[in-house]
Amino acid sequence: MEKEESQNKEGKKLENENSEQNTDGQTLEENENSEQNTDEQILEETEKKEEEEQLTPEDEISNLKDKVARTFAEMENQRRRFEKEKEEAFEYGGFSFAREALNLLDNLERSKQTLESDETIKDRDTLKKLIEHIDIINKDMISIFKKNNIEPIKAINEKLDPNLHQAMMEVEDDTKDQGTIVQEIQKGFMMKDRLLRPSLVAVSKKKVKEKQDNQKNQENEEKEVKN
Repeated sequence: MEKEESQNKEGKKLENENSEQNTDGQTLEENENSEQNTDEQILEETEKKEEEEQLTPEDEISNLKDKVARTFAEMENQRRRFEKEKEEAFEYGGFSFAREALNLLDNLERSKQTLESDETIKDRDTLKKLIEHIDIINKDMISIFKKNNIEPIKAINEKLDPNLHQAMMEVEDDTKDQGTIVQEIQKGFMMKDRLLRPSLVAVSKKKVKEKQDNQKNQENEEKEVKN
């Protein structure tokens, strides 16, 4: 009896194990099938999207026309930039050289002032001849500049223009309107429509007394109006 019971128990264990193995096998198959179904769905959705995104021949031609038009527009812009740069190089190619050459005029002017202030040769014929030669060289250089469209900027008795003049100091002068250029410290030049360098100048200002008097007069007028 005991043997039969043990055999029955062992048989039941084997049946349970077999049933568990069958169950595991079924779950694995189900999982594999579900994964395959998911992959197939993804592929189908991707194919549908690709089909939707496919352009018609008319759309492709329109896109190509747009690309060609943009390419031609970029080429035209580059051509215009090149032409402008070429013209500027031709017109203003000597800009830096001209600005450096102005130092020669400055040196001539300084040499003239130094000679004129030298007491040892003052009022001598030698000094007069030197000054004459310096003036001739100066005029020749200015003439060469003018032939190359380099012109001096007007300064004396002109109103201060920040685009052309640079004020270095103020000088009290009641005979001139405030802001009028009364002294040119360094001559400025234009190259065609470009500023080669500004004129360094001194401008007039009203005397302090006159300013104070004007302020008092204004205050008195305001008081009279209030009263």
